[in-house]
Amino acid sequence: MSTDWGSWMAEQERSHAVRRGRVARAAPLLGAAGRTAGEAVVASLRGRRDASFHERAAERYAERLGRSKGVLMKAGQLLSFVSFAPALDGDYAPVYRAALARLQDSAPPMPYEDAAAMVKQELGARPEELFAEFSREPIAAASIGQVHAATLEDGRRVAVKVQYPGVEAAIRADLSNTELLVGFFSLARSMAPSLSRMDMRALAAEVSVRIGEELDYRTEAANQAEFAGVYRGHPFVRVPEVVPELCADRVLTMEFADGMRWAKALTAEQDLRDRWGEVVYRFTLGSLRRRGLFHADPHPGNYLFHDDGTVTFLDFGCVKRFTPRQIGQMRAMVTATVDGDASGFSRALLDAGFFPPDDAAPDPAELLSWFQANLHSLVGPQPYTFTPDRGAAAVQAAFSPTGAYGALLRRLTMPADFLFLSRIEMGMSAVLGELHATGEWRGICDEWDRGAPPATPYGELDQDFWRERHVGRSLG
Repeated sequence: MSTDWGSWMAEQERSHAVRRGRVARAAPLLGAAGRTAGEAVVASLRGRRDASFHERAAERYAERLGRSKGVLMKAGQLLSFVSFAPALDGDYAPVYRAALARLQDSAPPMPYEDAAAMVKQELGARPEELFAEFSREPIAAASIGQVHAATLEDGRRVAVKVQYPGVEAAIRADLSNTELLVGFFSLARSMAPSLSRMDMRALAAEVSVRIGEELDYRTEAANQAEFAGVYRGHPFVRVPEVVPELCADRVLTMEFADGMRWAKALTAEQDLRDRWGEVVYRFTLGSLRRRGLFHADPHPGNYLFHDDGTVTFLDFGCVKRFTPRQIGQMRAMVTATVDGDASGFSRALLDAGFFPPDDAAPDPAELLSWFQANLHSLVGPQPYTFTPDRGAAAVQAAFSPTGAYGALLRRLTMPADFLFLSRIEMGMSAVLGELHATGEWRGICDEWDRGAPPATPYGELDQDFWRERHVGRSLG
């Protein structure tokens, strides 16, 4: 993959005629005779035990996705932190996860003059005229845009995200081709069996909406402003404020946030990692329970960790919203699972559309047992410690098509919204597993779902914040 933006752009121009036939983008991913590359790779992996073979295969597929510089790269990012252990030998799953995780920041930076031209096009003036200071070198570069540090005339430090020229057109062209994403997710299905009964077209449509939203920085700015407003003044969740007058379709300016990156956070004392884990858990699932909002990109690059136990959350281009009815269905599933209520859980799945009402319903006891395997962090002894091995085992037990629940899985059809929810939760669990976070997770869920008293000191702070926020709204 080229490391020079200009060279890459020239390469794209040379290959434009070929890429106009959009099947060409899928060609590296689709195998012959109707077999996906993923199916072929996984079939071969199961017969191989050589570590260097797995490393080469993982790098090859990550490189192909990265080279696509379009929808496939973004789709790969969305799936980059799920566990592949159900399809692969557990010793090699981290190799594939690490390779795909590089998609989060593998794009080469564009030259400063290109970034300055984009700022002028979107905001009407060059960066030197709009900001007291503006770094010529980006502090981060990803698939859609790069980030520059800057200072406003009033002295505030800000981060300015600038979209790459031409990226929107390339990605929207890909989004118009449903077959491209269907083919990609067919590959992903062979590596992540949780997709086994998913309607690939429904999933492609859902992901298309999410990726399309990320292209519009005004939408991302609105999402981030909403989260920042909800959590403004929160004791342990931080969301940078947006600077709306310096935002446009392809430029987003926000309060500058600094903190500990993922690699360093993993070296911190375990007590601090436990606190960070609880913050990630409360923000990810608490935002859903309280506001119907889901920060739908739970990977380590979107977190900044602080020595006081707080966490800053970044990148709100991918936000998923759920209706009150859907949240009620989730609550019903979780409480029935924890209570061991098989009939209640079966009714909740029927209501959510996991199987048709005129179909012979699966055995409620088997349904409950299946979901309990997936929610081991809630049904297991508390406090519970997330680990990579436990996360992989839970996914394998709950979603492997050849495992104990394979026959059951073939009878279920997971609605697209709930599949996206499952992906987010798996991503969050992977983060907590790497942190080896220990917590009272069942007690925290009881706070949200049953109105239970705070389970932890952070729970007390959180409850006080929301109580004051509710009183403030009532008085206002």
